[in-house]
Amino acid sequence: MASTWQKTQEFYNWILESGDPRTDPWPLVYSPLPVTLIFTSYLFMVALGPSCMRQRQQLELRALLLTYNLAMVALSSYMFYEFLVTSVLDNYSYLCQPADYSRSELGMRMARACWWFFFSKVIELLDTVFLILRKKQEQVTFLHVYHHGSVLFSWWSGVKYVPGGQAFFVGMLNSFVHIFMYSYYALASLGPRMRQHLWWKRYLTILQLCQFVAIAAHSSYNLFTECPFPDGFNTAVFLYILSLLALFLRFYYQTYVRGKREKLT
Repeated sequence: MASTWQKTQEFYNWILESGDPRTDPWPLVYSPLPVTLIFTSYLFMVALGPSCMRQRQQLELRALLLTYNLAMVALSSYMFYEFLVTSVLDNYSYLCQPADYSRSELGMRMARACWWFFFSKVIELLDTVFLILRKKQEQVTFLHVYHHGSVLFSWWSGVKYVPGGQAFFVGMLNSFVHIFMYSYYALASLGPRMRQHLWWKRYLTILQLCQFVAIAAHSSYNLFTECPFPDGFNTAVFLYILSLLALFLRFYYQTYVRGKREKLT
């Protein structure tokens, strides 16, 4: 038993000490404990929130939702700009970009963009909080919880160990998609009168699917080429994106294919 505990402690110490010294001092990065506590609190909220709201009136939160979604549009636009401009200025390759641990101005700029992207995933947990407060539990699906919860750890590890290199492509593409996604949410928060202007929801899902295909192709390509970026991270990204692709395809089929057929019958 002592040996198992010792090995666990050694592994934990390795997690702490083997990170990128540039990002380790930044908030939520050095230890996995803060992000684990956030994730655990999130799961408790998902499990207990609906029962706490059962005897309470649902909240509209229109002003808060509009402000939040517009703020997320602004943050997503900022992150996309930082990923794009920094990658262009630093001559990043879109096929193979080595891990970057430099303390140059551009190297630190890319690392900061990666941290902001990770932190945005912490903020996005509020999506679920607002759904529960508005008593829209039917939208808190496995896909929703899995996506919001798992991305925390994937990007915590990215910021701690490889805040740059190939990782920039995922952050840049996802930030671009989220500009449109939170714009849609901002319009939807204005109420039923905006419903006629939200006809493009299906195309938003298609855009998300295209994003996953592009990321899967990008990460898998480097598993078969000589690229000085850790294969373990490319493999993890590839497998994770495949899981999201499968879940989003299922959502697309149930919502836009089977759902449409059921309406016709």
